[in-house]
Amino acid sequence: MNIASVVIAIVLACMITAVCGFWLLPMLRKLHFGQTILEIGPKWHKGKQGTPTMGGLMFIIGIPVAVVVGYLFLQAGAPAETAPQSAILRSRMFYGVLLALALGFIGFLDDYLKVVRKQNEGLTEGQKMALQILFGVAYLALLYVSGTRSTVVTIPFIGSFDFGVFYYVFALFAIIALSNAVNFTDGLDGLLSSVTFVLSIGYIVLTILLGMWEMTLLAGALAGGCIGFLFWNHYPARVFMGDTGSLFMSGMVIALAFGTGLPFFVVLFGVIYVIEIGSVLLQRIYFKATHGKRIFKMSPIHHHFEMSGYTEKQIVVMFAAITAVGSALGVLALHFI
Repeated sequence: MNIASVVIAIVLACMITAVCGFWLLPMLRKLHFGQTILEIGPKWHKGKQGTPTMGGLMFIIGIPVAVVVGYLFLQAGAPAETAPQSAILRSRMFYGVLLALALGFIGFLDDYLKVVRKQNEGLTEGQKMALQILFGVAYLALLYVSGTRSTVVTIPFIGSFDFGVFYYVFALFAIIALSNAVNFTDGLDGLLSSVTFVLSIGYIVLTILLGMWEMTLLAGALAGGCIGFLFWNHYPARVFMGDTGSLFMSGMVIALAFGTGLPFFVVLFGVIYVIEIGSVLLQRIYFKATHGKRIFKMSPIHHHFEMSGYTEKQIVVMFAAITAVGSALGVLALHFI
């Protein structure tokens, strides 16, 4: 019954997301909700100008519905003795979805302002940060109230350490960093969806090994949503997810990281996210320190590879393969706990 519930979540998220595109794309075109391309970006991206954005609404509809339906099937076959542990995992699962929706709301505001202003500027960095902190604190508070109170952090292949009260400082920093890291990965047709799909498969394996079926449902719904969205977003993309989708997706990844109780493991599963945000930070620091010199031709690093002659398809395949390796290491690290 557990596996069947996960399969239901995957299939339902995929179908709802894909089908939503048939009514969402015409609506976005009618409203002229098109992507504005940065002048400093690769010249060939100009051909993407006006491609409908905010397509992340597809899986923002599909994934929560799939999680709820999958959970109902999961509960139908759950033995009574698992109720206490299931209550905590249920809270982690649903609060994770709420966090994803909250971050998606930030992305929606950002995208909407960009569309209204007809330029690639929405919310300011300060406004985004303030909202991310607000929702991050609320998420951690909900987890604490619902029974998730351990301050022990396990670092893959190294060991476990009790961070004490500093755990919450670390957790909030991780939430903000991860939400931005996932957002930076959205820049090429099908890139973020493909990378996150592979990550989701890794988390499905991890959570099954941990016996955390509620988290498996979450990972399965995310995987299904990615597949459904790739139907519209694979190269050449007919729609972009926008910050609406990328920030929602970041919330789902955060939910898996903290929902499993192994937040540091996301460094392996989401190695591409780490590389992407790392390239942005390195570029900015080096640029300021050297008064205008650059390490990469353009950051995030997927644009560097693009401007070095790699095609979008090649970059997507390469980054997905790296994610697969990272996810395999994440599953392997479980045996060293």
